[in-house]
This record gives sequence, structure tokens and C-alpha cells, in this order.
Amino acid sequence: MAESRFVYVTYIRTTPQKLWQALIEPEFTRQYWCETWQESEWKPGASWRSMIPDGRVGDSGEILEIEPHRRLVLTWRNEFLPELRAEGYSRLTYELEQQGDSVKLTVIHEIDRPDSKLIEATSGGWPPILSSLKSLLETGESLAATRRWPEGV
Repeated sequence: MAESRFVYVTYIRTTPQKLWQALIEPEFTRQYWCETWQESEWKPGASWRSMIPDGRVGDSGEILEIEPHRRLVLTWRNEFLPELRAEGYSRLTYELEQQGDSVKLTVIHEIDRPDSKLIEATSGGWPPILSSLKSLLETGESLAATRRWPEGV
């Protein structure tokens, strides 16, 4: 059981297929996730990394489980902030469940250490990113605050 955990649940008026695309495909993530994109072969054991617009690796890890349109589990280590990188790998789980004309998206980010600075940081970061994802899929526009990488970071 994880010592530090962040859980976020939202309902998005879309299909599991479109939400899945938005979670992993670079042309989508750039629109709502501060111009970042992810690189992976998207299969168990494959490496995974999120890329910052200036070319730095933001986060890295490995795909642990993948069930397209339903579930994705990966390890996650921050690579650009030394104090967060020092905590090592956390675990990120996306769960997608059709609920009528919406998809229930559950995001679980956890690490086996008490008072994790990484989980504290991601707990502040996930809500605007996921709200922007929801806005993009439902209206065609992401939230302005999540369209650009923050200056000086």
C-alpha cells in the first residue's frame, strides 16, 4: 500500500477511444498538458517519458500494464527537479470506464514513502491538467492556463 497517494476522478463526455488517444498521443497532450508530449511503444516493459517543449525529459518510467481504452499503469520519476527525482519512481494508474454518454476517468498517483514531495507537487498539477483535458474533449478547447510550459521551470 502506498504511503502517499493522490486520486482524481472526473467524468468526461467522450468515448473511451477518444479519451485514450488524448492521454497518450502527442498531438493531443501538447494541447492541454503545457506543450508536453509522451514517447513510448505503449506495451508492457516499454520505456516511457514525457518531454518538455525545450527538449528536456520531464518524467520517465516504464509501462507496467496496458489495456487500451481501459487501463494504463506506469512507473513515473520526475527528471528535471532534483528534489523530486531523488524520491525515485512512483506509480501512475489511469482507469477508464464507460458510464452512459461519458467516461469515468480515475487517476491514481502513488509512491511508497510518507509525505512525498512528488505526490504533493503532482497533486497540485493534476487537477488543472485533467480539467483542461476534459474541456478539450468536450468543447474542442483546452484551458488557456495549461497551453504553455511555465516560464523559468
